[in-house]
Amino acid sequence: MTAYETTDAVHELLEVLGSLESRFMEGERALDDPQSVLEGYKWMFSILQVALDTQVWADAANPRFVEIVGPYKKWGGDNSDAYYVFAPLDPARTYRVRGTRGDAVYFSLTVYGGPRDGRYSERIVGTANDRTIDVAADGSFELVLGPERPEGWAGAFVRLDDDAVCAVTRDYLVDPVRGRRVDWHIESLDPPDRFREDDADLARRFRAAATWLREQSSMVPLALGPPNQIDEPYPVPTQTFGWAAGDAAYAMGSFALDDGQALVVRGRSPACVFWNVCLWNPFLHTYNYDYERVTINGSQVAYEPDGSWEIVIAGRDPGRPNWVSTAGHPTGRIWFRWFLPESTPERPSVEVIDL
Repeated sequence: MTAYETTDAVHELLEVLGSLESRFMEGERALDDPQSVLEGYKWMFSILQVALDTQVWADAANPRFVEIVGPYKKWGGDNSDAYYVFAPLDPARTYRVRGTRGDAVYFSLTVYGGPRDGRYSERIVGTANDRTIDVAADGSFELVLGPERPEGWAGAFVRLDDDAVCAVTRDYLVDPVRGRRVDWHIESLDPPDRFREDDADLARRFRAAATWLREQSSMVPLALGPPNQIDEPYPVPTQTFGWAAGDAAYAMGSFALDDGQALVVRGRSPACVFWNVCLWNPFLHTYNYDYERVTINGSQVAYEPDGSWEIVIAGRDPGRPNWVSTAGHPTGRIWFRWFLPESTPERPSVEVIDL
């Protein structure tokens, strides 16, 4: 034991980081796709960055929102159409959240409950979205989080149960490159007067970061599953694991294509505020969407006259609408999401064709 408990905790974190490479380079999960292997090295440091932001630097007594997903921070099922920010919460405190909508077609704040030791959240404590929050004509809005509704506050409110641990926001844009994202701010209404580092507490935070790395890495590399198929969509959940949304339906699938092949996915979407499909590597992150279209959303899709759609997944342009590029990956995962759908979507059909 060293003079500082934090020293041992930091060394533990470094050991866990050093072990991540073996998950995709050795054993039964070893990858043979060079693109995915190289992406794996970047994934290692993406989840480290998130671990430090959400476990080490996060301060529930006086929090701020930090980005946890982006073009250079890929993990956990990201996509090109959404922005996510995170804030830690203390269930004994009260917080005011303010924002401006921008061009988001959907936004939400979800409070998650569960352990405080770096493990993933176990349930949704409460959710507020742009349908339940009063948005002013200028796009501004406000809501309160706390153990009890403040006296005189009649606006949106999310009650913090004893296990409330964090809040995650989502805002979806049909044009995420040129659109204005939601501007989120959070403040504690009862912060402490001062802050001083504490060895035991900082050691706990670094151990939580190590736990985060262990838990995230245990889920990947993700197996391909049955190739060239889309699973039955599952409805908006009442329970969740991790930081999944509480008001979306999802469906997962996979592709495995030879050179010169394409996967044609056909279906139709129920009325909803937003839907998209993304391609993921084995680490649950999107391919590089700065260069090619590797995701597509409902506003970008060219529809058939009857309202159905046909999406073509291929390594090169097939000369058909709705092409989504595999970006040099021979295999990958396919992920659909529908926000606030009127019904559970129909299962899409698939067909492998020669280009």
